Amino acid sequence: MSQLNQILLVDDEKDNCLALTTLLRQTGYRISAVHSGEAALELLQDQPYDLIISDLFLPGISGIDILKRVKETSPRTCFILITGNASAETAVEAMKEGAFDYITKPFNFEKLKLQVAKALEKSQLIAENIYLRQQLHGRYRFDKIIGISEPMQKVFSRMEKVAATDSTILILGASGTGKELVAKAIHYNSHRREKPFVAINCGAIPADLLESELFGHVRGAFTSANADKPGKFEVANGGTIFLDEIGNMPLQLQMKLLRVLQEYEFERVGSSRRIRLNVRLISATNVDLAAAVKKGEFREDLYYRLNVIPITLPPLSERRGDIPLLVRHFLEAICRTMNRPLMPISREALQAIESYVWPGNVREMENVIERTVALAEGETITLADLPSYIAEVESASLVPSTQLPESGTNMPALIAEIEQQLILQALGRSHGVKARAAELLGINRTTLVEKMKRLKIS
Repeated sequence: MSQLNQILLVDDEKDNCLALTTLLRQTGYRISAVHSGEAALELLQDQPYDLIISDLFLPGISGIDILKRVKETSPRTCFILITGNASAETAVEAMKEGAFDYITKPFNFEKLKLQVAKALEKSQLIAENIYLRQQLHGRYRFDKIIGISEPMQKVFSRMEKVAATDSTILILGASGTGKELVAKAIHYNSHRREKPFVAINCGAIPADLLESELFGHVRGAFTSANADKPGKFEVANGGTIFLDEIGNMPLQLQMKLLRVLQEYEFERVGSSRRIRLNVRLISATNVDLAAAVKKGEFREDLYYRLNVIPITLPPLSERRGDIPLLVRHFLEAICRTMNRPLMPISREALQAIESYVWPGNVREMENVIERTVALAEGETITLADLPSYIAEVESASLVPSTQLPESGTNMPALIAEIEQQLILQALGRSHGVKARAAELLGINRTTLVEKMKRLKIS
């Protein structure tokens, strides 16, 4: 993203316009100059400007009219008004409409140059914020979450349905499956996307501090409360709050959270002043909350409040068809971050990655790929570059043992295990395309589908 430093001058007094044009061009800016509001609006249809300097009073379309139009169509453009001393009060009023500053006649050129520099700096900051927000929205588009497997397609379908609502969502899944990534994608595809997304890990904060972190406190509420502090709910107001690992929330705090969800208001710790709340709640856990309710470790009424729309993320072991895509994605991202060419991966290394069970799920894979790229000896990732516990899985899986133990064996179970391994590897290499996987296995597609159903392979 580059700074244009394009300035548009609008003044019906041609001498003033010429003087300002000469001054600002000498300072290094690119200047366009027109003498009416109509001409300014015509230029604005085709050309973005960082700054507009316009006379307040123009024949026909006034400087205020131009300002209002610019604020509607180009939020990054700053606006400085030119006015006579007698109309300075009017110019101040115009600043309430969004003008950055105003200058009075006759001009103080040194002051003007300073005002222009500050306006352009603000314009650049606004542009950078817009750019970063667009990048953030792009990063958390649904199609940025990697997955072509059937379990992930079900997840995407539910995400798309709930994003447009304000319904409370509970994301279930093992550690490392991407629960926060899904929560962010839902937020940035909702009508709350311009408001804050605030995440807090309920399991990472001591129980005696969690209430203050969530709801804030006032000065003197407890020993170390030296000043007022807003909590996460207050910061997230208007947007989305994501409570990760909510299964670890203490019972006494669960009651306060339930009351907040029922009444849509809360008080800071140590205060009786109620704060109204307009926030969407998305929570996540790797704990079986239904089982926790039965054990008395989680409130049943809160569980039903949270579990309005559940989204269950499958472990990586149940979406093996996505593994080659994930490997490619992480290789591209990590090589880009390390400023090195994309590293290809050998067939044997990919087979090992496909065969490994990935107990830490997608997060574990990302860490392994990063370490492998950083430590690889050559330009291609080979089996030798992978951690030994992954490489050994491949060598063990290539040649299943056919030695009959002294105590005998369960042959149907052993055959089923071998079938499952081969089918998962075929699905991985074929990117989940069943017809191609069946071809690799030397069976027809119908037989493959029947085996997948029998072996409970998604």
